[in-house]
Amino acid sequence: MTPGPEHLTDGDLEGALWRLLAAGDRDDPAAFTAEHDRATAALDAVADPRWTAWRHALAARRGLVDGERAAVAAGVAAARDALDGCPPDAWTALALAHLASVEVSADHVDAAMLLAVDAGLLAEAAAADGPSRALHQAHLWLSLTLAALDLEELAVAQAVAGSRVADELPGVADRWRLLQLCAQQHAELAHTLHRRDRTADARALAATAVECAERARALDREPRPGEQELLDVVQAWAMAGGGDVEEALGPLRRVHRRVHRDGGTWLRGYTDLVLARVLTRLARARAGGGHDAEATDLLVDAAGAFAASGDRRRYRQCLLELGQGTAALGRPAEALHWLEAYRADTGRAHARGRELWAELFVRRSRLREAERHTAHLRRAALEDPLTGLGNRRSAERRLGALRGGVGPVSLAVVDVDRFKEVNDDTSHSHGDAVLRRVAELLREHSRTGDEVYRWAGDEFLVVLPTATETQALVAVDRLRAAVAEADWGELALPEPVTVSIGVATAHAGDGEPLGWRSLFDAADLHLFTAKRGGRNRVRAPGSRAGGEGGP
Repeated sequence: MTPGPEHLTDGDLEGALWRLLAAGDRDDPAAFTAEHDRATAALDAVADPRWTAWRHALAARRGLVDGERAAVAAGVAAARDALDGCPPDAWTALALAHLASVEVSADHVDAAMLLAVDAGLLAEAAAADGPSRALHQAHLWLSLTLAALDLEELAVAQAVAGSRVADELPGVADRWRLLQLCAQQHAELAHTLHRRDRTADARALAATAVECAERARALDREPRPGEQELLDVVQAWAMAGGGDVEEALGPLRRVHRRVHRDGGTWLRGYTDLVLARVLTRLARARAGGGHDAEATDLLVDAAGAFAASGDRRRYRQCLLELGQGTAALGRPAEALHWLEAYRADTGRAHARGRELWAELFVRRSRLREAERHTAHLRRAALEDPLTGLGNRRSAERRLGALRGGVGPVSLAVVDVDRFKEVNDDTSHSHGDAVLRRVAELLREHSRTGDEVYRWAGDEFLVVLPTATETQALVAVDRLRAAVAEADWGELALPEPVTVSIGVATAHAGDGEPLGWRSLFDAADLHLFTAKRGGRNRVRAPGSRAGGEGGP
């Protein structure tokens, strides 16, 4: 008999997710597949939108591993749909960043860029909630994605942001990984700037890369197989980027031998690429060269490794550098072969394209920030900050949109009884707590379609758009009773809280419909009657409904 899915708590699911992300990060398809097989049934059994999104996102990455492009597209689309029901927090930023990584690995550059923009904005906003592992991982996956998009400076910025978050977390492994990533991203950007003859900037970045590598080594952590070798490769490359090319060559050759003995496909390709670049720099620095042929062979091997592991960006880099290198060696036919392969694989991607994407990233980020600021101002203008209800301006806007004479419309003005005594006998913080609780009770016990607003002070307004007077009295008396019967013990008040309510109704077919101000004034007058009648009452024209109350 096949066992059913194991019941896992959110903590168990998070543990499985971290293991899956770690396997994806270190490019270990076997580990990812095994972990995914273990977690799939449990993820399938959870209906929470967050875990639904992750189920589909991980299925998309599994599609990458299995070479099933249709599964990648379906997983990404389903994950994005599920994320629409998730809060805009660090977890959602992480999911979007991971999806961006999946899309860039599938060579869907446009989709990856748009996801990265959204993830970056959410990560930036989530920083206000404090450090978390989800935020740390969001920066990590954003850095990996932006590097794959050839947006190296943005990748460095995300790695640095992730490292700062990791510094505030207890996990040594997280700090080590982000320091290693910072070292790698700084070394890669240093190489790019060196090729653009920005020597001083390149050396400063290389020095930062060495510093990050040394900080990682100082942590009390035993790296996994391959992690230490990658750090050694990056540090040697950074030393070369700082000008110590010959001093870096020995350590780099030693780690190159270890990697080719024990390392995985991607790491062998990366080590070959770095060694080829260092040898090329050395050949150019020395009269007569001497390392060009070895560098070319290494680039050929690196291109094969990157093609096999799906790293299209570095595969293209190898093709371009092979074309440039063989041209410099006076082998034009071979150079043409490599450059044609580069052009065919690159398609429309490049220098100007990268500049445009970088510009889009910044512009879209600014636009989203402006939209978020505008939305915040709009909420602040229309929402009461204490209760979360619409405020008086929001209520007046809604009332102005009401159309009398086409159906019944009722208004109820609600006032907290003896509220001044609550403030005087206890404190204003107790008064605020009372108002928040009353607001919650009114919202909770209102009919579907009715709307509750905080009008002013301890006064609330309930709009009942389709209620006749009889229906309104029944609905509103339920609100009165909900407040009177609530448990107020935790606030240590001198007596329970009650409300008085006045109701007025504009009837369909009354001829000239009442304007909302007249309707409100009528309801407010009936509220006064309820107060005079003993409080904890509901009053409407000719009514004697609602409640018991003391004088």
